[in-house]
Amino acid sequence: MKSDDISRYWKRIINTMNDGLMLISAEGTILMVNKSFEQLTGYRADEAIGQACTLLECDACEQTLHNQPGEWCKLFHPDHPDMRRCRCGIVRKDGTCLPALKNASVLRDDDGTVLGAVETITDLSEIDRLDHQVELLSRQLNDYREHHGIIGTSPAIQKVFEVVEKAAQSNAPVIILGESGTGKELVARAIHEGGHRKTGPYVQLNCAALNAALLESELFGHIKGAFTGAYRHRKGRFEAAHGGSIFLDEIGDIPLSVQVKLLRVLEHKQIERVGDHRSVDVDVRIISATHQNLVRLIEQQQFREDLYFRINVIPIRIPPLRDRREDIPLLINSFVQRLRGRTGKAITGLTSGALRHLMDYPWPGNVRELKSALEYAFVVAEKGKIDLEHLPVPATEASSAPRRSHRPAGGDTEKQALIDALRQTGGNQTQAARILGINRVTVWNRMRKYNIDLNKIIDA
Repeated sequence: MKSDDISRYWKRIINTMNDGLMLISAEGTILMVNKSFEQLTGYRADEAIGQACTLLECDACEQTLHNQPGEWCKLFHPDHPDMRRCRCGIVRKDGTCLPALKNASVLRDDDGTVLGAVETITDLSEIDRLDHQVELLSRQLNDYREHHGIIGTSPAIQKVFEVVEKAAQSNAPVIILGESGTGKELVARAIHEGGHRKTGPYVQLNCAALNAALLESELFGHIKGAFTGAYRHRKGRFEAAHGGSIFLDEIGDIPLSVQVKLLRVLEHKQIERVGDHRSVDVDVRIISATHQNLVRLIEQQQFREDLYFRINVIPIRIPPLRDRREDIPLLINSFVQRLRGRTGKAITGLTSGALRHLMDYPWPGNVRELKSALEYAFVVAEKGKIDLEHLPVPATEASSAPRRSHRPAGGDTEKQALIDALRQTGGNQTQAARILGINRVTVWNRMRKYNIDLNKIIDA
């Protein structure tokens, strides 16, 4: 191809580029853009040409205080180097923020006269999404290895599974209620991965960890200069979750000032970045969680009633571990297997005394506390079975701990039904459990609760 041919087809050539390109005059006016620029920014060529290059509000473009021809931008200064691989954020026509990589080079005549500049823009949104996903997975990796999802066969947790499966097929807001350590994060993740948004992003934020100003910036993002330290545009969690789900943990701790803005997101599906007046459309499913009593907070005027009704469309209550004690052996077995694989220790399980104490303990910290107790035991014990001496305090003080059991009314009826089932099966606890429609561990617990002597029952 000859030089004349290149001059004739140069526009077609630059329109094959994946990167956005714009040609800027020495005075900072956009002279030309390519097709990729239009696709990345949302501005048509006729809308961009003739506008100042500050149209995109790039937070990497440093301008001098004096707007003098040829010196208005540091890039045009004779001693200033070209801009190479500069990570920045630009604002599209619709107000959304695009993470980008910018390269800029000044065009000079043979005598050094500045003719203008050429800039290229590389879209980093997919890279940012993947970076965020890697960060999220790295934070959750240990938790998922240890928990192996939500474990249990008790009727209480099975009911949760059923509601989670149905909630996953909906797009309505979900609120997960339960004490700390019951597995609310795992339930939220299960809802996302079981629904039609599973291919979209999953973003989570603990609302209790930040003050009002930081929380607002984290949720909705901010523009450059919105406050001291805002050196560049920043995408918020809602924008990052576009097309997917956002999990707001401890939503009961959100300040009232932020609750108002969160309510707007739910009503209008739009956010406004801190320091910006433009609205940005977001398509996000909200999953929230709290260990607090939101109704009581409403009475105390610490939580907005209208926000409560918006987020409380599909409530899911996670039972505390003390209300599903029959799941404790399953959880112990799962944790022991994983800890054995991680530590390499030849620990085979628990002694009957240690298991009995763990079954009796009320577990105020729920599954998380049980996991921590077994991790402690694996540090203290070397091999064989975990015994009482290997367990941390207060797990070894179950007898003095206040037990909050679910004893149904009519205990005599429950006791007699168990005795009849055991007599019918000749003392076989597994078969008795099938007759009663309960778990074998529940049979064992009720035998202890009612001081049932199996030998006396069989002899009778």
